[in-house]
Amino acid sequence: MNQVADVLRVSRSNLYESLKSSRRGNKTDQTVDERVLPEIRRICDERPTYGYRRVTAMLNKTLEKQGFSRVNKKRVYRLMKVHQLLLQKVASRRTLVHDGRIITAKSDVRWCMDIFGVLTWDGTHVWVAFVLDCHDRQVINHFSSTVGIDGLNIRDMLLGAVEERFGKAECPHTIQLLSDNGPQFTSRETVHFASSIGFQVCTTPAYSPESNGMAEAFVKTFKRDYVYINRLESAWKVMPQISDWMYDYNHHAPHKGLKMRSPVEYRNLMAAG
Repeated sequence: MNQVADVLRVSRSNLYESLKSSRRGNKTDQTVDERVLPEIRRICDERPTYGYRRVTAMLNKTLEKQGFSRVNKKRVYRLMKVHQLLLQKVASRRTLVHDGRIITAKSDVRWCMDIFGVLTWDGTHVWVAFVLDCHDRQVINHFSSTVGIDGLNIRDMLLGAVEERFGKAECPHTIQLLSDNGPQFTSRETVHFASSIGFQVCTTPAYSPESNGMAEAFVKTFKRDYVYINRLESAWKVMPQISDWMYDYNHHAPHKGLKMRSPVEYRNLMAAG
């Protein structure tokens, strides 16, 4: 101890306190690791498509509810790496994301909508339409069907979205409504109805689905995080799950663009000022 103190040019008492503090810190770190590891495993089991950043966000929600301090993503990354819980890296060709013109600076400036299909194991389809806010990413309303989706379904979905968001049957101000050129969206009846309740209807250029990039990104996320990891035995068994998955996405799924908050958490934070 004397020789070390002399080399470092510190007093023996300071060196002793430093070593003792280091031991306490290591013990505290180990205690935290032991406390959070089971929860990390649980999150990874329930949400196998989540990387360490989203696992960290989910973990910190639980820790705060339990009265514990938050942990940083570096600790979670280390634990997931040691215990082989990190996602496998998949080599893929990089594609451009055309959402720079679509994301807005605040909610209820631009909404987008789209339709996608879920192919079940028995060869049948569930068709899902949705309307999404291009700022807070919340799925404001959706509609699912086993027999396809037509313009009437889209108009009913839009009206439900307006009533859900504003509590009345028309927008309080003009909102841009972005979609592709599907006949359900571009029919004269749908365009007229949307305009009558306060939307400025916009469609993407022909052969440019990337221009509705926010909707395309949501479809990719929804299929990855919900559809592909669940049992898809038949359309009738998948149909009831769609609403549950939409609820989970809105209320619990962390989003990088929302500082790792879910859409509902983000909206609540913005409302609180």
